[in-house]
Amino acid sequence: MEKRVKKIFNNLQKHIDAIIIKNSSEPFVDTNFFYVTGLEQGLFEGSSAVLFPDGRIDLLVSELESESAKKANANVMVYKKSNDFYELLKQSLGSSKKIGLNFGSILFLDYLRLQKNLPNKDFSDASSGFVKTRVIKDEDELKKIREAAKIADIVMEKIPEIMRDGIHEYELAAEINYLLQKNGADKPAFDTISSFGKNSAEPHYSHGAARIAKGGFVLCDFGACFKRYNSDTTRTFVFGSANEKQKKMYKTVLDAQKVGFEKIKAGIEAHVVHDEVDAFIASSEFRGHFIHSTGHSLGLSVHDGGVGFNSDDKIILKENMVLTVEPGVYIPGFGGVRIEDDILVKNDGIDILTKSSRELIEI
Repeated sequence: MEKRVKKIFNNLQKHIDAIIIKNSSEPFVDTNFFYVTGLEQGLFEGSSAVLFPDGRIDLLVSELESESAKKANANVMVYKKSNDFYELLKQSLGSSKKIGLNFGSILFLDYLRLQKNLPNKDFSDASSGFVKTRVIKDEDELKKIREAAKIADIVMEKIPEIMRDGIHEYELAAEINYLLQKNGADKPAFDTISSFGKNSAEPHYSHGAARIAKGGFVLCDFGACFKRYNSDTTRTFVFGSANEKQKKMYKTVLDAQKVGFEKIKAGIEAHVVHDEVDAFIASSEFRGHFIHSTGHSLGLSVHDGGVGFNSDDKIILKENMVLTVEPGVYIPGFGGVRIEDDILVKNDGIDILTKSSRELIEI
């Protein structure tokens, strides 16, 4: 993890003596804590990682997490009471004056407590160092993301076997979640979406009590979390025979995704991918029904930050960025189609990490 820490400091545009990653309680635990420590088990509420430019890490943890913390390549400092924590933090920082914080994740209350207990330190935002470093995945990260994608593919291929007359959305979601863990995931990457019929027209609908109906869309959007790294994939099925409108919607989305695939490579601005995909759908009869960005970065977080396929993102794509490509068409009262895959940016194109069939499946 020493290389990761050094890169974070190198990606800062100002001098900082040390960086504190401060965790609060779930869900306010900073994923950067796990990025720099490599820890795969443990919650680490209230813990902190203190980073130094030479790659060293001091890990301040409670007794509860002390055994798990030993797995990190770090100097572990254990506290019993909250007052002890700040004494250890002062000891760790020593004479360091300029202290970086991840303003993107730290709670304001924790920031105030740090100011109170470390009155002689000069705090500033170091979040850009984390974003710029994490957006390029190293080999260990790619290995875990590939495994998360593989698990999701296994589950996606089993969905036609699960579908049956009368099944509820929440039942399908439960089956998907069970299969994710049965096939090696630590947990689902996020709240699984299994939407039927007109509910599929809501992109972030999760699942409810609706029953499946013949001739309706079945949209499944889920991912596997494997050793803290995530996949994110979507397929849209039809329960029964698809009508002509459904087939046209599906073909438009599938062709739009292919447009995105063909455009992506290192060296282009991220927004170009979305602009091309959006323009393709706008040229069809479904103009105005693509209502979100074409994709987002992926990693320790499902929306990993740093880069995205949207109209505003001017960031240049680089090799070993991992993103989703997920065009969609949504018609309220009728239904929606989304096809989503995880891709790895290469110098001359992409490596598609999720490999389940993208053709329309009628169940």
